Amino acid sequence: MDASSPLPEGFSELDIFALGSCLLVEGLLGFFMNAVTVIAFLKIRDLRTPSNFLVFSLALADMGISTNATVAAFSSFLRYWPYGSEGCQTHGFHGFLTALSSIHFIAAIAWDRYHQYSTRAKLQWSSAITIATFIWVFTAFWAAMPLIGWGEYDYEPLRTCCTLDLSKGDRNYVTYLIPMAICNMGIQVLIVYFSYQSIDKKFKKMGQQRFNCSTPLKTLLFCWSPYGILAFYAAVENVNVLSPKLRMIAPIVAKTSPTFNVFVYALGNENYRGGIWQLLTGEKTESPASTETKFK
Repeated sequence: MDASSPLPEGFSELDIFALGSCLLVEGLLGFFMNAVTVIAFLKIRDLRTPSNFLVFSLALADMGISTNATVAAFSSFLRYWPYGSEGCQTHGFHGFLTALSSIHFIAAIAWDRYHQYSTRAKLQWSSAITIATFIWVFTAFWAAMPLIGWGEYDYEPLRTCCTLDLSKGDRNYVTYLIPMAICNMGIQVLIVYFSYQSIDKKFKKMGQQRFNCSTPLKTLLFCWSPYGILAFYAAVENVNVLSPKLRMIAPIVAKTSPTFNVFVYALGNENYRGGIWQLLTGEKTESPASTETKFK
């Protein structure tokens, strides 16, 4: 670390090193695991289906989150943000874009699986590409708003990474937060919940419980609800009264999402898991008898 750089308020040398190490592990692990998911889709012909395209798109978004975490880790070891105010705005936009896109693709996968299991309708390429395009454009709109004054990007308490500024809690922040959260988190949580509830009912009716339908929702809430709770707390109370270390827990937990998603949506999918195995070993596994998806 640069000894000439002052420590961020509320953090010790050990805190900085520990948080930077967490970000580095999350960033590198999430990036490489999702990179394998992306490469497998591109290299293994059997994986290139419309449904798997949504998993591929999720992996791209999660690679973005992991890259964002790795940049934050590097800055943490320096003890300061080295890229200036424009770099901070770019980092905030990139982080928000990829995070919102990841949440949307999780909901899109849930919607697709509902149709696969409950209505036996298969996703078409035209629909998959339209969904992916809409998600990237829609989330880019919401991520761009703080760049033009609706909401604001600023440094997180560690001051080595940037995200939505929670410190003001003024009208500008509240009017941005509420519609953004409804459109990019609330609706998605409901889609995931009702989709897997419907699948679960279908399985019970058939007398076949093929996988744990609660896993995707539990994973989504575990990774993103701390950040959501902190953001809404900032809308009603002065978030600065909370310990800076406490406020850093939410972004640290959120950046575990890329790693969890690989296990739930790529390695947890029998077909996709077989494709990854073929990519890594050159050995082709037996094709599954059905499109059944197994969650751990």
